[in-house]
Amino acid sequence: MNGTRSLAERLAVCSWSLLPEGTDHLIRLLEQVGLFRIQLALDPLHESPVAWRLTRESLAVNGVEVVSGMFTTVGEDYSTLESIRRTGGLVPDEHWEENWRRVQIVRDIARSLHIRLVTFHAGFLPEDPGDPACQRLFERVCRVADCFGEAGIQLAFETGQETAETLAGFLTRLNRPNVGVNFDPANMILYDKGDPVQALRVLAPWLRQCHLKDARRTRVPGTWGEEVVLGTGDVDWPAFFRTLAEIGFDGNLCIEREAGNRRVEDIRAAREFVARFDAPR
Repeated sequence: MNGTRSLAERLAVCSWSLLPEGTDHLIRLLEQVGLFRIQLALDPLHESPVAWRLTRESLAVNGVEVVSGMFTTVGEDYSTLESIRRTGGLVPDEHWEENWRRVQIVRDIARSLHIRLVTFHAGFLPEDPGDPACQRLFERVCRVADCFGEAGIQLAFETGQETAETLAGFLTRLNRPNVGVNFDPANMILYDKGDPVQALRVLAPWLRQCHLKDARRTRVPGTWGEEVVLGTGDVDWPAFFRTLAEIGFDGNLCIEREAGNRRVEDIRAAREFVARFDAPR
């Protein structure tokens, strides 16, 4: 592959994929995985402060690099596609004030940890920009983007809950230099929102980070696809990594696993799978 860093050098693991119970537990799990670069879930740091005390110091002492952060919004219900459409991101009016408070707390945590990129699901973007719900969500995203921007932090949308074209249109209208995309090819399949490689090309101007996750597309419209171990699903990984090289993306690639009860083994398998795509140097 082209680029100044090999794929292996750009790999990280999403901390929440390992289901850690605190900082010390996370470090032990990373030792088992053999990967010491992470995207850190920021919610536990303010929701469970005792278990996550001294996070910055502990990670530094153990040589763990935090490449980015992630936060979730209040009341998200992923039980069905319809439930997450109603409850996801900044969409629900009943949770907006609490989400705004949460955003400011997470912003301060990210700044204290010197994290320069934070990702989240903004919520389903309406296909019609003239939809009143779209304008309401747009105004909230503007406020969140500026909150992070004033702290010198980039904000990246997770992909998949809308088509790449819809997200590109929203980002063009948003026109915030600190806002981009955390591209997850599996989400495009799980939500049945198009071909991941084609979507990657559409969203290339906003690309800030990638999640490495795999999935199989649903056979029943309106239902979830199935998340699977990296390399065993419907993502065309040779085309995906080739496209990353063609568009000149040299950023971080965070392995994410959100299903199954063999997370350490699955993440190890993902590392080994990605290693096949590194060109000899």
